[in-house]
Amino acid sequence: MTATSQRPYSVLITDDDQQQRETLREIVEPEGYRALLASSGEEALEIVRQEQVHVVLMDMHMPTLTGLETVQLVHQQVSITLPCILVTADATETLIRQALRAHVYSVIPKPVSKHVVLYTVVRAIVRAYGRPDGGEPASH
Repeated sequence: MTATSQRPYSVLITDDDQQQRETLREIVEPEGYRALLASSGEEALEIVRQEQVHVVLMDMHMPTLTGLETVQLVHQQVSITLPCILVTADATETLIRQALRAHVYSVIPKPVSKHVVLYTVVRAIVRAYGRPDGGEPASH
């Protein structure tokens, strides 16, 4: 039993590519996370308004709203503290600077690595909510 299964966290996976959504779901669900799926920024906004979401994995390039625009709306309309992770095949310096200004937790390059995704999700949870086992973050 993983530590996260004792305290389930929800990860919202937003990508207009169904295969990419499924790939990310296959990474997080075996680790005990509850995966919520959205195919657009608009759908992601609806989900974060209606469901408890702990971390957002957001594709950058989607029709209508980009991942960055969606993250900005999530932070404005729902919660500035919700950790949002941008996933992109186009991790340029300019995009990374824009993401940091928008309070994106991290930018993960595509193609995604299972280990990078899990490491980043766990770090985002620890930073926002304490240790995955329910304890508080270690004091330094």
